[in-house]
Amino acid sequence: MNKISICEARQAEAIGQQATLQGWVRTRRDSKGGFSFLELNDGTCLANIQVVADADLPNYESEIKRLTAGCSVTVRGEMKASGGKGQATEMQAAEVTVHGWSDPDEYPLQKKRHSMEKLREWAHLRPRTNTMGAVMRVRNRICRSIHDFFQEEGFLYVHTPIITASDCEGAGEMFRVTTLDPANIPLDAKGQVDYKQDFFDRPSYLTVSGQLEGEIYATALGKVYTFGPTFRAENSNTSRHLAEFWMVEPEIAFYDLEDNMGLAERFLKRIATEVLANCEEDIEFFQKRIDDQVLETLQTIAEKPFHRISYTEAIERLEKSGAKFEFPIAWGTDLQAEHERYLTEKLFGTPIILYDYPDAIKPFYMKCNEDGKTVRAMDVLLPRVGEIIGGSQREDRLDVLETRMKEQGICPEDYWWYLDLRRFGTVPHAGFGLGLERMVQAVTGITNIRDVIPFPRTPGNAEF
Repeated sequence: MNKISICEARQAEAIGQQATLQGWVRTRRDSKGGFSFLELNDGTCLANIQVVADADLPNYESEIKRLTAGCSVTVRGEMKASGGKGQATEMQAAEVTVHGWSDPDEYPLQKKRHSMEKLREWAHLRPRTNTMGAVMRVRNRICRSIHDFFQEEGFLYVHTPIITASDCEGAGEMFRVTTLDPANIPLDAKGQVDYKQDFFDRPSYLTVSGQLEGEIYATALGKVYTFGPTFRAENSNTSRHLAEFWMVEPEIAFYDLEDNMGLAERFLKRIATEVLANCEEDIEFFQKRIDDQVLETLQTIAEKPFHRISYTEAIERLEKSGAKFEFPIAWGTDLQAEHERYLTEKLFGTPIILYDYPDAIKPFYMKCNEDGKTVRAMDVLLPRVGEIIGGSQREDRLDVLETRMKEQGICPEDYWWYLDLRRFGTVPHAGFGLGLERMVQAVTGITNIRDVIPFPRTPGNAEF
């Protein structure tokens, strides 16, 4: 018999097929008429399919009537039109094979609805819930859209290192990578850690960004992007922070800030459009169960032009708004989430791109403006989400870059290779970073970032 997914089996075209379905039982109910209804799910879609198992099946009494939530089965039979509400098809079982049993007294995912916090304790089982299944299917669609977009735009996919000696952000919140014995740390003549005895011969860390390495390849190959895991050793337990997360970072030679903003807008519109077109059932679920403005947010991203406004103008608009904020508004300070949401939701009603930020609050690699106080930085802000993309035109002037590094306490000699890019054929170039998990949050309405990644890594949590 033809093995098909439950997603395929739910289509009207499947009616009349002899097919094989495989998955996990969600529920079983028995009829007085001598048959049972099984609700089966295999993760390919949100909905279950109904399987009708008659009492004349040889294992009906011994196995089928013992099936409970979590049991795994293979069912062979005929796909038929369903008389049930909300479903086009069902399967009339000719054979049911049980692969794995699930003790109903111990299986935690019963009919009771558990909180998202509780489900994190069962990270090995929560993919079987409707919510996590829908999140993962949407996350998959977003990842596919990311690759498709950049490939179609002529970008080269580059794998940048996970282990690095460079701190791209300059924040110092990095995980150290070492083979030294913590109980017997070797010291040099000055009483400092002797890294010459370590595996990499120097202090090494898990990367916070692939940007600097991406610039290397952009200044040789033109348009590149990196997409992989990044790490921050920030001891934060908020709903917006993870110690391990995924970033997509394009870097483009001969791009200025205007080019960069245009690319970011096209990129986000592509993702939103493809999620709307390909994840309709899951988005409907999020709209009903998680956040009733998910659909509107997606349509806004896909359809409305992004409004562009300088940081300075944004500060002025916020100061004149008369709104009361928890965090005071002042030129030279970073905008908080409440400010970002006010701009996108109250003042403009669209996604916006803020640009030309004060140099004091941005990293060393951003191109300085002629005014001597701002840099060619940009942030893309979405309604109800806030910042989703951060980027800039990169500083391509050697002398200015060295000055900026020294101002921020960064030793230029440690970045000799990065400076060489400005010595040998420097070009204007730009790029940005998008945190995948933040994008999944924006699309699904899930408020805690720990619930949009398969295995969240946060302070004190690395069990799974």
